Amino acid sequence: MDSLQEILFTLRRNKLRTWLTAFGVFWGILMLILLLGVGRGMEKAALEGRFNDTTDSMWIEPGRTSIPYKGLNSGRFVKFTEEDMIAIKQQLPGVRYISSENPLGNFVNSDILVNYGDKSGVFQVLGVADQYFNIKEKVPFDEGRRLNLLDKNQSRKVAVIGTRVRERLFAAEIDPIGADIRVNGIVFRVVGMFYDKGNQGRMSERVYIPISSFKKTFGGGNQLDLLTVRPQEGVDGVELEGQILELLRDRQKISPDDERAIYVMNYSRVTRETKETFKNLNRFIWLVGIGTLLAGIVGVSNIMIITVRERTREIGIRKALGANPVNIIWGLLFESVLVTAVAGYAGLVTGIAILEAVSMALIKFNMDLPYFQQPEIDLGVALSALFVLVVAGVLAGLMPAIRAARIMPIEAMRAE
Repeated sequence: MDSLQEILFTLRRNKLRTWLTAFGVFWGILMLILLLGVGRGMEKAALEGRFNDTTDSMWIEPGRTSIPYKGLNSGRFVKFTEEDMIAIKQQLPGVRYISSENPLGNFVNSDILVNYGDKSGVFQVLGVADQYFNIKEKVPFDEGRRLNLLDKNQSRKVAVIGTRVRERLFAAEIDPIGADIRVNGIVFRVVGMFYDKGNQGRMSERVYIPISSFKKTFGGGNQLDLLTVRPQEGVDGVELEGQILELLRDRQKISPDDERAIYVMNYSRVTRETKETFKNLNRFIWLVGIGTLLAGIVGVSNIMIITVRERTREIGIRKALGANPVNIIWGLLFESVLVTAVAGYAGLVTGIAILEAVSMALIKFNMDLPYFQQPEIDLGVALSALFVLVVAGVLAGLMPAIRAARIMPIEAMRAE
């Protein structure tokens, strides 16, 4: 307590100098926390912000061969079949879910007429297998339910519609669940309504029906226009992609070197690359933040040097009265650590409070920004920042303290 009272007395005697020095440390840790939090918000937006697909799903689309193989010419259209989907499921244990998409029109444009009463609109209509919404599990259903296995097995004429379909076909007071809509004149009962923000919300202009009902009603045989896969938990999605491509190329008689025959959009690969990018960005942020913090620490060190010079006579008297070098060093280190710890902790708390305020504002005003989501800072980063503070405080006071401990009492008494 005596040491603490002495340090506080010294700090109060030089208020302006103390506050300016503490502000340098405060600002450095504040900037570090804010930069890390903003970086995390950008990372979340890059991984989750614009899509409702899970970050481990992959979407496999057939193309045209570009290399002759096993007597077959290049330029062949690749056609997936239900047998291909069954083979993937049975032969690759790393597959958790597998499904398919078959468009009634095309994948790009909304070109199918859908009616309800006297209202109509042109939308995308797709037949999907039963595990489709296990893969797109992040797509929220505001009303009703998803398509399921019974819908497929019994070829039920049911459909789930996007929110934009509901806005076009149904008045605000009408509940679409249980209503009968007409797809190219064929009646389907609405059992669910979803919102998919993909493609700037245009994915909500879709109508999904069971693949079995789709083929019985609109034809298509056993051909599948797109496959989608989600790996088992803990399975490397990039490695699984290679296994799927190897199997499909073998079944479709495609050259292993043909990169155009099958196109894969693998979110596991995108996620891995995005995380690596933001990992490097975080390293850069730490570098910049620590550099800013070091500027404040240099200020603390300079002030400690001035303090040692001002207290040279006092330190000499203490040593003459029997104070050992360890006591001298500890007293000065304590002062240095106290200044950096208090100022740094204030910067840490202020930074976290700002991030929480921004996060709450984004939630309260329902702001869905494409390149930024709720910023956050995890406990590990906060503890790391505190550790950096303690180390910085020790380093800032160490050299001045060692210099003070080496002062000879007789020289100190001569000091002005």
